[in-house]
Amino acid sequence: MTRPSTKLKSGNIVELDTATLRLFLLLCATSVFSVSLWFAISKKQVTTETQRRRLTRQFKGIIVRNLKKSTGQRKTIMANQTLSRRSFSKFLAAGAAYATVLSHDEVRASLRPNAIVRLSSNENPYGPSPAALKAMTDGFSLAWRYPDEYADMLADELARVNGVPVDQILLGDGSGEILKLCAAAFTGKDKKLVIANPTFEAIARHAGVASAEVVKIDLTSDYSHDLKKMLASAGGAGLVYICNPNNPTASITPRNELSDFLAKLSPATIVLVDEAYHHYVESQDYESVIPLVKQYPNLIVARTFSKIYGMAGLRCGYCVTQYANIARLKTHQIFDSVNIMALVAALASLKDTEQVTRGRKLNSEVKKSICAELDTLGYRYIPSHANFMMIDLRREVRPVLDAMRNRGVEVGRLFPALPNFMRVTIGTGAEMKQFLTTFKEVIA
Repeated sequence: MTRPSTKLKSGNIVELDTATLRLFLLLCATSVFSVSLWFAISKKQVTTETQRRRLTRQFKGIIVRNLKKSTGQRKTIMANQTLSRRSFSKFLAAGAAYATVLSHDEVRASLRPNAIVRLSSNENPYGPSPAALKAMTDGFSLAWRYPDEYADMLADELARVNGVPVDQILLGDGSGEILKLCAAAFTGKDKKLVIANPTFEAIARHAGVASAEVVKIDLTSDYSHDLKKMLASAGGAGLVYICNPNNPTASITPRNELSDFLAKLSPATIVLVDEAYHHYVESQDYESVIPLVKQYPNLIVARTFSKIYGMAGLRCGYCVTQYANIARLKTHQIFDSVNIMALVAALASLKDTEQVTRGRKLNSEVKKSICAELDTLGYRYIPSHANFMMIDLRREVRPVLDAMRNRGVEVGRLFPALPNFMRVTIGTGAEMKQFLTTFKEVIA
């Protein structure tokens, strides 16, 4: 066996057998693993001694497999080339990068799914369409291009799907960007925002930046928007926000009530209807208000690819409204706010006709089983029309949230208007089984 050279003088040939290289990289990986494990413990992703031991055993398995691969192997590095101090530094950097990839792919991947059950953000646990995943993989080669033409392609497809002219479609960096643009364009010191209480809070924060007054109207006894009171409070309002289905209650406001509200509201006040959870609704009392955009110039309807399409991490959304509103919104929007990977994934998702049907069916099946368990336990809940639900704990929710998190199950945050209710995302069957087990332990 040729001994690897340790000289760094210019002109020397350096030979490293694979075993030596692998040992060096495994040392780096061990260091990264130790830091990762410490970080996970500090962030309460690893909360028990059993989890720590399991992860350590998994990492030892990785070490053993890689040591076996190193036996009898050798490799010449930079043969017939010089190795300067700068080159050696690059080699060390490559080793560190290899170690980081090793730890992330084989160690941290095993940490995240098993250490905590995340039911706190209304995400789709089944992920994007296989067609979307393939489109993203193929789309890596497009990363050097600005996304304009793909944005146009998605807008064309969305116009076709929704039956509107393409100039009535505005894409956004998730529907969250649409909400922010609406607050920037239609609220201010003399243009208040009217919202339900509770509802999705983001738009109220955005309006606050514009120094707008935020008027909160409590939901009705059946948790729908109290449109009569919202109408009475809308004088001088620049924007009324209606989340339907509503977050955090997963309740709906019937379409006929929305139609009446639009007919009575001043056309000078913009109405933003957020239909982020539209695809999960199965009730006959609900319909999208996108068809009403043609009739009401002051109506904006927001949609997202984050929920049923499983693309929360990619950030892609849009709104449907008449062009005059889009022109005002664009003055507050940066160029190319939606990245090309999100665009190609969204396009592919729209063409996968089974994605919505499959996601709705899986969500409905798991939700029904959870409702049956809660009925057995004697806990009331708000009828859910989305991929999450609100459970009445009949006690202050904060201690329960903390106790669930300490046991590895993360559920929704506190909503001050409903201090005894716990919001829970509908996860997979396995995730909800773990939720129920932990929930029973906490409430016992």
